[in-house]
Amino acid sequence: MTPFPRPDYAPLEPYAPDRRPIAVDLSDNTNRWGVHPDAVVAVQAASAEDFLRYPPVYADHLRRAVAERFGVPMEAVSTGCGSDDLLDSLFRAAGIQGEGVRYLPPTFSMIEIFATMNGLRAMPLERDGGAGPEAPFGALPEPVKLFEGSPALVYLCRPNNPTGEVQPRLWVDEVIREAEARGTVVAVDEAYADFLDPQVEDPDSLLRAAAGSRRLVVLRTLSKVYGLAGLRVGFAVGAPEVIRELEKSRGPYKVNRMAEAAGVAAVRDAPGWIPGILEAVQVERTRLAHELVRRGLTPLPSGANFLCVPLTGASLTVEPTAAAVTAALRDREVAVRPFPDLPGIGDAIRVSIGPREEMDRFLNALDGIRA
Repeated sequence: MTPFPRPDYAPLEPYAPDRRPIAVDLSDNTNRWGVHPDAVVAVQAASAEDFLRYPPVYADHLRRAVAERFGVPMEAVSTGCGSDDLLDSLFRAAGIQGEGVRYLPPTFSMIEIFATMNGLRAMPLERDGGAGPEAPFGALPEPVKLFEGSPALVYLCRPNNPTGEVQPRLWVDEVIREAEARGTVVAVDEAYADFLDPQVEDPDSLLRAAAGSRRLVVLRTLSKVYGLAGLRVGFAVGAPEVIRELEKSRGPYKVNRMAEAAGVAAVRDAPGWIPGILEAVQVERTRLAHELVRRGLTPLPSGANFLCVPLTGASLTVEPTAAAVTAALRDREVAVRPFPDLPGIGDAIRVSIGPREEMDRFLNALDGIRA
């Protein structure tokens, strides 16, 4: 008889970040400039019938909008209650109990939890060392190493959370080719891909490539640049035969009617609202990085809407630990996300990028604890 809870499941703790109300919350990487205006109009147009009836089983209106926006077949799109819902579903669809999930720490903290929840083994792979300006927490491993031990699934986050790292596209392509040769699924979490520099690469090219690959699934969220974190909407793109398996695991009715309507409006972006947000993030991210360097800190290079700031050696009036610095900033009404003992980095804080007045509020709070 299987014990309850399962021995591997019992040590898990509920996800519980500090969510006490605070003046300036820079802890969760949401859009600090606001919600997409068309999404607000779409939700306000909801009728009583929208509350009374179940939503479409698989959010086909949103699937169609995503397909049209990114130039992929509708059959190549799945939707969910945030991209983490789709990741959880993909883990179930791709792995047999006891198989492994490979990932490169530090990365999205839910990966090990999703693996355990679904009866899979977490298989972190350490970096190759050689830390420096181009690889501040160690060099990326050779792609073939990701497949040692025959994992059922390889997870990559690009840009990576919480570091902001953008793995070179050529390296990612090699990982995908290796996966296709071995028959392994690769999940690329692109929650922050909207913030990639379009002058360096097309932010949507990997997503389009996923529609023609039987081993690549790319996941996106509408919680970041689109400003819909409170509605929990995400989507995934893969080959239609892969998406069918994901849909089986996902289950029905995961996106409610109002969330779907808001998602459709936001993805279509008829007023061209998104480019202005992306430009504002880039300007404030560059400025904040410069100001942190002026204060003796060394934020990691970031392709996302946040900066990861290592604290080792920082000259502060409090202990330079993630917990102490986060508490001291919270006392000054600014919330950031603490990351204790990140592999290859040590203690760090993650700061979401927001409008200038919020960045100045953070800098003033930081100045209050500088030695």
